[in-house]
Parts: sequence; C-alpha cells; structure tokens
Amino acid sequence: MRRFLRSAMIVFSWFVVPYSRYTNIKVLRRKLPPIRSHLLEIPAVDLAKLIRTRKIKSEEVVEAYIERCRQVNPLINAIVQDRFEEALEEAREIDNVIAMGINSVESMEEHTPLLGIPVTVKESIAVKGMTNQAGRVFKTPQIAKSDAPVVEQIKRCGGIIMLVSNTPELCLLWETYNNVTGQTKNPYDLKRTPGGSSGGEAALLASGASLLGLTSDIGGSSRLPAMFSGIWGHKPTPYAVSFRGHHPTSDFPKWGDFFTIAPMTRYAKDLPLLLKCMSDPTGPKLTLDKAISCHGIRFFFMDNDGPSGMMRPLSRDLHAAINRVATDFNAKRVNIRKMKWSLDISLSAMLTMKNIETIYHKTEEGEQPKTVCKETVKYFFGCSDSILPSVIFGHLQNFMKIIPNSRHKHLASIIEALKTEFKEMLGNDGVFLYPTFPNTAHQHYQIYHKLLEPMYMAIFNTLGLPVTNCMIGLDRRNLPMGIQVVANPGQDHLCLAVAREMERRYGGWVRPPSEDSHSSSSSGSGSGSGSSKQRG
Repeated sequence: MRRFLRSAMIVFSWFVVPYSRYTNIKVLRRKLPPIRSHLLEIPAVDLAKLIRTRKIKSEEVVEAYIERCRQVNPLINAIVQDRFEEALEEAREIDNVIAMGINSVESMEEHTPLLGIPVTVKESIAVKGMTNQAGRVFKTPQIAKSDAPVVEQIKRCGGIIMLVSNTPELCLLWETYNNVTGQTKNPYDLKRTPGGSSGGEAALLASGASLLGLTSDIGGSSRLPAMFSGIWGHKPTPYAVSFRGHHPTSDFPKWGDFFTIAPMTRYAKDLPLLLKCMSDPTGPKLTLDKAISCHGIRFFFMDNDGPSGMMRPLSRDLHAAINRVATDFNAKRVNIRKMKWSLDISLSAMLTMKNIETIYHKTEEGEQPKTVCKETVKYFFGCSDSILPSVIFGHLQNFMKIIPNSRHKHLASIIEALKTEFKEMLGNDGVFLYPTFPNTAHQHYQIYHKLLEPMYMAIFNTLGLPVTNCMIGLDRRNLPMGIQVVANPGQDHLCLAVAREMERRYGGWVRPPSEDSHSSSSSGSGSGSGSSKQRG
C-alpha cells in the first residue's frame, strides 16, 4: 500500500504539473500595491494599547485595513464577504466609549484586551449574519444565524469582525479554491498557492490586510498556509478552544481530539493575546501569561519523517534553514522511529471517524442526498458543483471500511506509543522542532501530487499535541520558510515563547514584493537567516 501511494503520487505528477503550468499562464505576474499606512505594521499588542490610551482611534485603524483589503483583494481573491460599514460603526462606538472615560485603561486591558482591533475570520467559522457554507455551492446562501462561541469571545474582548475569508470546499484541501469564490493567491507570487485550508486568512495577513485571524486546523490547515505565507499559525491543545460553530463538523465523540479552531497572526508576539481571547473558559487552562525564557527550554529536532520513504525529502534551502535553527537553539537531534508511520496512523485515525459532514450528508431542503458513485461520474463529466477532494472523500471513507479492524487497532497502539514517547521526551520544559512541509509555496494545484507530505503536520493532530508554525526566513526564490515547534498538551506557552524568540532572531514577517519595490522582498536564502529589510 505504501509503495502504491508513493507511485500514485509520481503518476499524478505527470498530469498535475503540466496542468498547473497551463493554468498559471492565465495568472498575470503582478505585485501587490505597497503598504503606505504605518498603522498596518503595528502589532496588535501595541495597537490595542495605543487605542486604549487614546493615542490613535479605532476608526482610523479599521479604515486603514479596509482600504488595504480593497487594494489587495482584486489580486489575491481572499475575501468571501465583508462587513466594512458595520465594522466602521462599531469602531466609532468604541472610540466614543473610550473618550467618555467610563472604564480605566487597566480595566480595558484586563476585560477587553482586543478593544478596537480588527479581526478577520475563516468563512467556515460562523459569524452571525455572514455567509457560512465553507465553499459549498448552495442555491440559497447559507447565512450564520448566530456566532460561533469563539467569535462571541472575540467580540466580548473588544475585537471588530471585518470579513469572512476563503476556504476550499469543506476545508478538505491544502490549497484554497472552490466553485463559489474561486482561487486565492499567494501575496509573494500570485502564481503560487497560499496553502489551505485557511489560505484566505493567510493571504490577507501576509498582504498587510489583516492583523489577527481565526482559522481552523485538522491536518495542518492553519500551519501550512502560515508557512507558505510567512506568518504564524498555532494549533492549540485539544479542547482549549471551542470547536463549535464550524463547518464541517462531526458528532463523533473524539472529533475535538483532532480538530480545533486556531489563531493565526502576522506577528508572533500577538499569538498569546489572540489565543487567550479565544480560549474556552470550560476547556483546559493554558498558562499563556507565564513568563518563559528560551534558556530554560530543552530542544529536540528531526529533519525527516523517520525516514519513511513515503514523503519527499526537504528542499535544499529548507534543510539548511531547519538545521541552522537547530544549531542556533542547541537542539538535540533525535530519531523517533515510529514517526515513519505518520501517514498510516493519521489516515486511519481521521478517516474512520463517523458522521463527519461531507457533500454526501448535509444537503439543501428538498434536495436528494448525493451518492459517491453518481457524484464521481458527474465530476469527471464536468457536471458536479464540488471540487475533487470533496468527491473522493467518500471513496476514502469507504476504502477505510475494508481494512481489517485488527490493522486499525495495531495503528491505534502505535499512536499511544508515540504519545508516551513524546510525553517522556518533552516533559513540561521541552519542545520538538520538525518540518512543516518539504518545500516552500508551490504553484497552484501542485498539491495534488504532494498529498502525502501534509502528514508532516497531520501527525500532531493525531497525537493531540500543540504546535506552532514559525517563520524562519526566505528561500532563494524569496518565498517564506517555516518550521513547526511542538510541545506536550497544555504546554502551548512553550511553543509561543519559542515563536517570539524566532521572530526576534530571524526577523519574522517580511513585506511581499510590491509594485514600487526595485529589489526582491528580502535577502533571505537557504540559510534560514530571515531578514526584515522590508519591514516598516
């Protein structure tokens, strides 16, 4: 089976690569408009303080982000629906309340730490009054009747929701396109993907059109877009953030073990703030306010997956960058042999979950349920409303049913053994450095011959470990490189502390190439030595 899958990816490449190059002929080699407003380059932590202390107005900030969205969205196509007028009105109300001096600065910082800060949300997460169909084609638009719990919390903390952003249909692909909104493009190169399924959020954040984003993650859906777009994405400890109010969903008892709503930010220093505001009051308590020095953290790393022989090795630039990071942090190289089973155990765990929302389950009122065979025929004749991953997901679920239960039990035992190994190795003061993906952002649709590589990320959903994608510089093509920082459950603060240190060392987010830039985005190379030359 393993050889078959690897061979299948090679065969797919014969068709996918030419198709990708053909479709990219239509994509113009344009660059984004330059970032003009200084307000767009202030981290949320600092921006919130400036708003609370009346140094700037929330309305000015929201206006700047709305203008930036209007500048870049015609190029990156990341916005599904906006609520700009409502956001401006909310910002004015906040400014009036602050001007009246009803609450002290200290009280606002404690109870409404996001007061006046614009926030963007993945369209699969419910925002009352906004479209919420996760890229599915419906005859009647599906509008959220209430906010997801995490959106309610962001609003209570003072955040202003600006828009909902693009996602692949039902979040079932590591690329962002669907038959409703179309294809989202990478700000660093419009011919390349920002990844998926949270590609809309990542593209907006990297473009300077958003500052804080709500995303989701079940197999790297937050981390891959963060890597491809040069920003920061964190998958929290299971159940630390409520997963309610999201499409797709499931009533499978262990759904929350694998799936979570997740924070994504342009600046690493904003991750603790956003995660704290998102955290479920009834979930595991995270010590996000705990001051941590990286000198007290033990570091371990691997730069391959075993190796299993299933996944591609790292590109030369990424290999050099990850090893440099390991050297910089004095990380100990380890060989966790069971990691070579990442693909097997992740597919077994995720595809055997029951009652996951797919195109074959939830339908519009009066519509007949879709069948796997009929929808497959319709797709290949160009008559289906769905994209390929949504169609074949039913086949994958059916395939898992014919695998002997003894095999699934064996793979489940490997999962438990790996959990124990990580628990013993990392304790409450250790982190594990691991590749996010073996290459930087590729051209559109090329994920179809790289469908095994996301297991670099999905393994940590399977194990239930918190993990952060960190930006570590640009490669020789001036595309962002990333690395995962993994900790034991409940130790999210270790991941976030390391993320802040990596931002300090390697420069963090770099402005994408713009129309008036006469040089490349930055001097990043395969060394992993991120630069901030184009930062404000």
